[in-house]
Amino acid sequence: MNILIITGGSNGIGKAIAEKYTSENFIVYSISRSNATNVSFHQIIANLTNTSEAIKAIRSIFFKIDKKPISSITLVNNAGSLGEVNTIGNLDSEKIQQTIQLNTTTSLILANEFIRLTTMLNTKKQIINISSGAAVNPYSGWSVYCTSKAALDMTTKAIAIEQRELKNGVKCVAIYPGVVDTNMQTTIRKTSESKFKNVQRFIELKENNELYTPEFVANKIYFLDTKNQLENGAIIDLRNF
Repeated sequence: MNILIITGGSNGIGKAIAEKYTSENFIVYSISRSNATNVSFHQIIANLTNTSEAIKAIRSIFFKIDKKPISSITLVNNAGSLGEVNTIGNLDSEKIQQTIQLNTTTSLILANEFIRLTTMLNTKKQIINISSGAAVNPYSGWSVYCTSKAALDMTTKAIAIEQRELKNGVKCVAIYPGVVDTNMQTTIRKTSESKFKNVQRFIELKENNELYTPEFVANKIYFLDTKNQLENGAIIDLRNF
């Protein structure tokens, strides 16, 4: 039995990944704040900005799969938010905290639970963090998003170093999916130039049909995963594949 646990599987890239792996006979569990319709993977409702709800959700999954034969198990930290788009000094402090919580802290918490709960499993175990090129390319107006993704990359590298020392450690990688046609992109294009100077570039990407589809990204990730091309600690830009 191959298992995939993904956050934010109700729409966008997360839903596409969940559907792709389900179609390839993986048992998929999505943890998100809402349910997707007309899907065949398992869905668990949780507010991922709430630490106790996030922990309860992932523990409930392991309770369901306890004592079942597992060939592989993967956690995909996909849920994320662009947050409030504006320059530092003009942001709502509570919204800063919420964005960092979802994009970075929750991923750390779920990775911590995943590693602890899979300690005794002698099988393929991995964490895939959905990051962004914004982790290494600063954008005016995206300070919180860029910061949260840079932290996620370092989380990936630190976990990889820790786990490679273990006999049965967990592989950890981060993936930059590129610019994908999701609800986040819709939000970006509606942002005023006064708050986000690069907005015209993203408008043009849409107009020129240069955005990846979520399905394209899901297929790429599945291919790299199942062809064992995800190297522990790697930061992978899908645009290079």
